[in-house]
Amino acid sequence: MKRPILVLKHLLTSAAALVLATCLAQAQAPSWPNRHVTVVVPFPAGGNTDTMARLSADFLSKRFNESFIVENRPTAGGIVAAAQIAKAPADGYTLFFATASQMVILPMLQKVNYNYDTDFKAVSILGTGPFVLGMKAGLPVKTFEEFLDYARASKSKLNVSSAGMGSIGHLTSALLAKRAGFDLVFVPYQGGGPAMNALLNGDVDMYFGNASELLSQATSDRIRILAVSTEDRMKQLPDTPAVASKYPGFKTSSWNGFLVAKNTPKDIVDKLAAATMAAAKDPKIVDRLDALGIKPIGSTPEELEAAIAAEKPLYKEAIDAAGLTMAQ
Repeated sequence: MKRPILVLKHLLTSAAALVLATCLAQAQAPSWPNRHVTVVVPFPAGGNTDTMARLSADFLSKRFNESFIVENRPTAGGIVAAAQIAKAPADGYTLFFATASQMVILPMLQKVNYNYDTDFKAVSILGTGPFVLGMKAGLPVKTFEEFLDYARASKSKLNVSSAGMGSIGHLTSALLAKRAGFDLVFVPYQGGGPAMNALLNGDVDMYFGNASELLSQATSDRIRILAVSTEDRMKQLPDTPAVASKYPGFKTSSWNGFLVAKNTPKDIVDKLAAATMAAAKDPKIVDRLDALGIKPIGSTPEELEAAIAAEKPLYKEAIDAAGLTMAQ
């Protein structure tokens, strides 16, 4: 009769030992990060996204006392890099410094080998870059209201440059034209630099470009800055109205922030999000972002999730307005 009791005691003792061993192993497990972390940037070195990633990586390296190394993978608009991150180990040692292009716009326009909802976990937005509407000085308008009236009354369509078909600047222009009721002729260029030069040279009538591109020419006598794509005015352009003041709900921007593979542990996500929030408040980083026309954010993971969800219907409308074909 004693044997079952002895067996039970043995099982209980074994179970207790297993629990204790597990707890000790967890306690002794190295915390993240304990080796270098790779920050993948889906664009070439030197642009705004790359600059923000390097500012973040430097801050994170100092905060965690480990190396955060930026790696540029500028292929196919970043969808190749995104697919690689989707398949990366979910251990927090490969971070994706993403934009709306890879997560929202490109998957609407073409088939990609990843899915935001099933392959990624949001961490934090470091900052958002608004788009600024510039017009060549030769047109007979001085304000945003006058521009809208002129565009609607113009017998010939206005020419607008863009950094490529399907770029955020292209879609922002198309969305404005739809909301305001005028037509445009889109002239795509290979990047923002050539598109901006086309405006400066008077080859096109308008350009909705990154704030950094337009701010550098704010005092030029060759262009006029008319509006910004954010919900409110930019502090760098306090006298320039937001498109949303005329068309409520109009809001486009190029956010830049961290994503990780879907099953990355929550404690790693929380650590990285808290560090990104701190980076967005660091005076040196804030000053550098201000100079680029980028608004520091430092969002929570939930706020980044909400931002992506809110962008999907807006960019769908913009894609329709641009006459582009949605991916099947």
